[in-house]
Amino acid sequence: MLPGEVADLPARLDALADALGLEGAATPWSPPAGPLPPPPPRLLAGRRIAVARDAAFAFLYPANLELLRAMGAEIAFFSPLADEAVPAADAVWLPGGYPELHLERLAAAARTRAWLEAHCRADRALLAECGGLLYLLDVLAHDGRARPMAGILPGRAEVGGQVAFIGYQEVDLGAGPLRGHSFHHARAEVALAPAAVARDPAGRAGESVYRSGALTASFVHFYFPSNPAAAAALFGAAAP
Repeated sequence: MLPGEVADLPARLDALADALGLEGAATPWSPPAGPLPPPPPRLLAGRRIAVARDAAFAFLYPANLELLRAMGAEIAFFSPLADEAVPAADAVWLPGGYPELHLERLAAAARTRAWLEAHCRADRALLAECGGLLYLLDVLAHDGRARPMAGILPGRAEVGGQVAFIGYQEVDLGAGPLRGHSFHHARAEVALAPAAVARDPAGRAGESVYRSGALTASFVHFYFPSNPAAAAALFGAAAP
């Protein structure tokens, strides 16, 4: 079931956070509070960003897409479930979603996998958030089944059981703090040392952020308008 199909999902998540004793919970579409800086114009001018969008990759802040376009990026959507690729992409964004519900089709998507491997070998930017991170791993398991995924990020994960993490997050990857939220049932073992660890509003350690070359992967769903320059850097833009 997708978030848009549950009319009272914000209330359910708030109730869940209260029941678990968690603070700062965020729904999949509620932006973090606080003043937002204006977007730097044309930071991504001339760059084509391939964005995964289908039933397996469905968590997209509309404001994120609007900001990328406002900074000059061309957006090209593709579907890993349909085994699609965008060969001319300068950067790739794999947003969150439900890859665990589509293990067989993703495991069979050889064209998309080969394209992503070549993209990373060329040291082009790739941002993978939550479900995107799960898809990049060697193996993803759910409901008693485990299937090979893209094999770009070393490790494996299993989805199911209790909520593993829920809450607001903030992390500085070198271009200033970038805010977002995390909400998932996955437990991952990633064979990379974290490049950074996000913090919640109380300053407590939260989700890890992994980096390898131009690849950035985390369970955090970043809210790009919280720091447009930092968001643009994830897609290969130089500092303004």
